[in-house]
Amino acid sequence: MGKAPRSLAGKVVAITGGARGIGRATAAALITQGARVAIGDIDASLAEQTAQELGSGTLGLALDVTDRASFSGFLEEVEHHFGPLDVLINNAGIMPVGPFLDETDATADRIIDINLRGVIFGSKLALERFLPRGRGHLVNIASTAGKAGIPGGATYCASKHAVVGLSEAIRGEVRSTDIDVSIVMPVGVNTDLYSGLSAVRGFKTAEPEDVADAIVEALQTGRVDVYVPKSIGILLRSNALVPRRVADLIARLTKADQVLLSADQVTRAAYLQRTADPGLSGGAAPAAPAAPAAPEAADAPEAADAPEAAEAADAPEAADAPEAADAPERKTEMV
Repeated sequence: MGKAPRSLAGKVVAITGGARGIGRATAAALITQGARVAIGDIDASLAEQTAQELGSGTLGLALDVTDRASFSGFLEEVEHHFGPLDVLINNAGIMPVGPFLDETDATADRIIDINLRGVIFGSKLALERFLPRGRGHLVNIASTAGKAGIPGGATYCASKHAVVGLSEAIRGEVRSTDIDVSIVMPVGVNTDLYSGLSAVRGFKTAEPEDVADAIVEALQTGRVDVYVPKSIGILLRSNALVPRRVADLIARLTKADQVLLSADQVTRAAYLQRTADPGLSGGAAPAAPAAPAAPEAADAPEAADAPEAAEAADAPEAADAPEAADAPERKTEMV
């Protein structure tokens, strides 16, 4: 007989990047479980608005995950309002895409600052609180991109690979305690982060609520590897066992090797503007590379591992899902 799910009632949970997308959906799901939730976001006014809309005493605070002092102040404020932190969900992340050589160094720095350095800061600050009590739960939102290499998302993939490795190492260090570490790895999630990108052939795009439900389950069970959908985990493990040429063939058949390279940068412009470093050109987004023509995408290097399309912020459950070329345009988040 399996263990009964842990109760989340009364648990103090902090979520980064919580004003929209996966973060907001996770906050809503945890509130229904009776948790006391605080959301932090670079957009302070939206964080406050989201908190008011969610109700149940949800706290909305300003948070810049790239600034250790800001992150520390966020968690201090959470504990001032709710008491000792039980769960930190490192959700904040961005995904500029395009050919690797077209990416500016400033854009690469921004990806690493938010997707990796922010998770490092948050993980350390959470463990400082968890270790003295010998308990807590750290949830790091990575991506199936943390298990594969997707053309058009080189630095993004690097950041998510790092999050997976970081989380695994932390888990090893706290194994003798009651501190849990969960690594959340979605394929594609229907939020702004993945706007202007096509769905992967044969993969069903998840909704933020699907990821939120998976996070709730991980908190209740202590699950480490959290794939959304769960079936993608089977595919990724299988891909690691087959010859590289087979994995490459799967990438071609699903068009996973073209999804990020063929981004509609015009559609993505608003997202890029919102996530740009405000210190760069008054907040202007880095110049977006033009989407390559179809022949160029076909000649791009193929995914070395699993056919991963992507967040977000988000899957082969539906074998009869419409092919990417026939699918309606979505706003999907890849975390």
